[in-house]
Amino acid sequence: MSEKKSSRLLVLFTTTFTISMTANSGYAILSVMKNTFVHKYRWFSEEEMNDYIAMAPSIPGPIAISASMITGYQAAGLPGALAAVAGCALPPLLVMIIVTFFYNSLIANPYIALFLKGMQYGVAAMLLDVLLGLIDNALKGEKIYPVILIVLSFLYIRLLNWSVFFLAGACILLGIIRALALRRKEGE
Repeated sequence: MSEKKSSRLLVLFTTTFTISMTANSGYAILSVMKNTFVHKYRWFSEEEMNDYIAMAPSIPGPIAISASMITGYQAAGLPGALAAVAGCALPPLLVMIIVTFFYNSLIANPYIALFLKGMQYGVAAMLLDVLLGLIDNALKGEKIYPVILIVLSFLYIRLLNWSVFFLAGACILLGIIRALALRRKEGE
């Protein structure tokens, strides 16, 4: 294994480990991963990272693990995916072991409750950052179509008690129809 690849594996592990220790949420982790891998290390373009973030929810399991796997694989192949997933999964595993051992004393501590309440605000800000990045990427070079799709998808999720599977299927179908229509229009 080359020195560059082993160095990249170490960076993937330590970065995802650190992010997982501090971000406290799958979606919040995405924002920090994007800033780290796009802006700090310049391994991916903004558009590539937005694509990885968009793909992560389609993989079964926790979104943080899925995003770590995708970015790790893109950065260093299968060993990169394994390093990133290990880094992302280890902190919650350790925290769960500790919390399980000390559960009764932790649950009664008012400072722990305040700490957790305060973390909610930071996580909300990270989620907003991811959301704005995804919306910005979806609207690049487009006019009204993505706005309509975003609003209708939001209303579907918010108002209907139907499976998100149907929404995903409808969006895929609309994307295919739109791509075919654009291809036909370019051919004319």
